[in-house]
Amino acid sequence: MKKYTIAVLAGDGIGPEIMAQAVKVLRAIEKRGAVKFELAPAPFGAAAYFECGKSFPAETVNICDAADVILKGTIGLGHEETKKIPVDEQPERGALLPLRKRYNTYANFRPVVLPKSLAHFSPLRPEVIGGGIDIMMIRELVGGLYFGDKERGVDADGRRFVRETLEYNEEQVRRIVETAFATALQRKKILHNIHKSNVLKSSVLWNEVVDEAAARHPQVKVHHVLVDAAATYLCLDPGRFDVMVMENMFGDILSDQGGGILGSLGLMPSACIGPEKSYYEPSHGSAPDIAGKNTANPCAMIGSAALMLEMSLDMKKEADDIRRAMQKVFAAGFTTPDLPPLDGKPKMLSTGEFGDRVAAGLD
Repeated sequence: MKKYTIAVLAGDGIGPEIMAQAVKVLRAIEKRGAVKFELAPAPFGAAAYFECGKSFPAETVNICDAADVILKGTIGLGHEETKKIPVDEQPERGALLPLRKRYNTYANFRPVVLPKSLAHFSPLRPEVIGGGIDIMMIRELVGGLYFGDKERGVDADGRRFVRETLEYNEEQVRRIVETAFATALQRKKILHNIHKSNVLKSSVLWNEVVDEAAARHPQVKVHHVLVDAAATYLCLDPGRFDVMVMENMFGDILSDQGGGILGSLGLMPSACIGPEKSYYEPSHGSAPDIAGKNTANPCAMIGSAALMLEMSLDMKKEADDIRRAMQKVFAAGFTTPDLPPLDGKPKMLSTGEFGDRVAAGLD
């Protein structure tokens, strides 16, 4: 029997609620008898700060270091609660970015998938959705503006200022671009390179590296698209895209837009892949306004667990089984409060009820 240790970082807001559903599903997979999951819970994010004084405390670092893989929930609090935490310990700066840096999780995969049978979830018209949406967004995750030098101060004229640096070197670009080409080769052999080279010199370098990679992968058709045009096309003609590759901030913004065209970020999981260790998380935030109400959509969290099984633990069949089980819940006419009901007939499930049905579908 295979055994894997999974660091479980439930996080903040709705994180613990949706993580509980992912754990249900993993236990259902475990019942099949071929694998044993040792789940190692650890504090992370704002909850960790209030408990331990650090958003990414040493005990959590040790648990993550020892684990085979990391499953992470949502982090962050509302504006007023966040102000109670020192700026450098606020969850994104104090926990998330250090997590990415520690494990060098440079490749972020965000599948934007909506089958034709669920097209009613999308705010886009049926004729725009066509046969459904199936896009893989690949985002560089440990470089660019988010990780560059940052300075805040007061200038000689007494004005407050901030300075942040957007920096990439060719090696950072090449490794994510090669990841994107490898993914495109496994799919439709079409790659959309998203950039802003008419303004940003970082994009000029980025495009040079893409062109060099394209010469090594002539099987893949490359389309260069400005980021603002890509945002428009995602709304007007999402079917033109298959694999999209982009730098860190562009990927942050466009992948959230991807959740919008699906109808909810609650439908979009993600994988953050490093050379030695990876972590998996929903693409959405912690939604503190609905925390504790048992109304959050757990699909992205459960889907992230499925991605974990497929991409880190060599369990693609089990991952596909989880996805099918979720689709069967929707096909039966059920939904969660963030999604429109089929034919206007509400059959709403709570967070826990949705997880129960997915787990039952795996037994």
